[in-house]
Amino acid sequence: MSDIGDWFRSIPFVTRYWFTGSILVPLIGKLGLISPMYLVLWPEYFFRKFQVWRPISSTLYFPVGPGTGFLYLVNLYFLYHYSTRLETGSFDRRPADYVFLLFFNWICIVITGLIMDMQLLMIPLIMSVLYVWAQLNREVVVSFWFGTRFKACYLPWVILGFNYIIGGSVVNELIGNLVGHLYFFLMYKYPMDLGGRSFLSTPEFLYRLFPNRRMGVSGFGVPPSRRAAAPEGEGAGGGHHPWGAGFRLGFD
Repeated sequence: MSDIGDWFRSIPFVTRYWFTGSILVPLIGKLGLISPMYLVLWPEYFFRKFQVWRPISSTLYFPVGPGTGFLYLVNLYFLYHYSTRLETGSFDRRPADYVFLLFFNWICIVITGLIMDMQLLMIPLIMSVLYVWAQLNREVVVSFWFGTRFKACYLPWVILGFNYIIGGSVVNELIGNLVGHLYFFLMYKYPMDLGGRSFLSTPEFLYRLFPNRRMGVSGFGVPPSRRAAAPEGEGAGGGHHPWGAGFRLGFD
């Protein structure tokens, strides 16, 4: 138990709360402590009955069952793995900036979910974070099933196909990729590479709530710059993608 506790405490602050909520809320729904009908996003109940918790609960809830359990575990692994890499990499010791990334992506996904009548928003938010990581580390070579190797920039689209095979839908993954691309374009691509104005900036109140910490060292990729520097690798381990750290299905 001490090993589990040490591992849990080693998870970065923001990722730890997101990861914990994504376990507790589905568990609450699974045990019937709260009916899942109160956890999903229904526009009518949100707008007309002012059930304002639904955009948050629908981002953390996933209906776990015999037909969805594997998909849930895969995406929970994506959440832990890539959110940790972003928070300890490009956003190292900058929790306010990372919270703003999650908040911006979440707002875009909630708006999309209300328009498209989507009840579950967990996968889109996870995929949006994975997309940002992939773009900030786009030249890193990752490996997938059966030794397949490709650049990280293609990873979100490979996973979209993978989730289609095991889940039967690509809408959630596609929305996540598009929202992640919107954040990446407005935050990095347009102002840095194209010389445009900066449309996104972290609000000052987030810096007061989550102050930056000094002596941060980024180890998992850096934002793109006009100098066209190649993205950094995966720390001391090089650019190999650790897909199989959670489960063995042909990953390395």
